[in-house]
Amino acid sequence: MDGQELQKIAGDCTVELPGADLEHRFGPDWDLYKVRGKVFMLMTDMPGRPVVILKADPDDAAALRERHADITPGYHMNKRHWITVEGGGTVDEKLVKELVMDSYRLVVGGLPKSEQPVDPHTYGRRV
Repeated sequence: MDGQELQKIAGDCTVELPGADLEHRFGPDWDLYKVRGKVFMLMTDMPGRPVVILKADPDDAAALRERHADITPGYHMNKRHWITVEGGGTVDEKLVKELVMDSYRLVVGGLPKSEQPVDPHTYGRRV
């Protein structure tokens, strides 16, 4: 999948997420996806390469970077808690959707319980 397809899949995933909003605070080249004011995904173009930047559990982030050449530390973000995903041969649609959902749940889980639009422990998980 190329970078534009990657961004389309990631962006489409956010449509169904309760409380998710899109902002362009840093200008038209940056898409910020937030839930209750907290960022869970960013999209931009690094020089010639469309990318998606997502929050990730630090242990999962390290494992993902080891397994996938197209996943690197978060661009302009905390390298331990964020990952950058590029289009390429090691990332497929299923993985992109999982990563977006995981990022969303991580951020929702950090919100006060009264502000959580969903239960982050059960939302989007198959039984």
